[in-house]
Amino acid sequence: MNAAKGEATEKELDALITRRHDRRVVEEGERPAEEMWAESERRHNVHRREEMRAAWCEYHREQAARHRAVLESLIVRHEAEAERLQATDERKTA
Repeated sequence: MNAAKGEATEKELDALITRRHDRRVVEEGERPAEEMWAESERRHNVHRREEMRAAWCEYHREQAARHRAVLESLIVRHEAEAERLQATDERKTA
């Protein structure tokens, strides 16, 4: 019988703790430590988003510079080829 009585007492204590906790949360809100953690998490997420935004901005600027270099070299190559072909055509007709 002592084991059953001990278990019953434990259940009563658990119920009491749960009721008091629930009442405190309703009346006072979450504990300051939990609120501080949530605020810290929010600040961390804001900081991380800013880091990611800056990284993507840098990536796009660098990618644009790479594309510009490739396209400019292609333009020069095609203009030179067009000049060569035009000069060849002019020599044949002269």
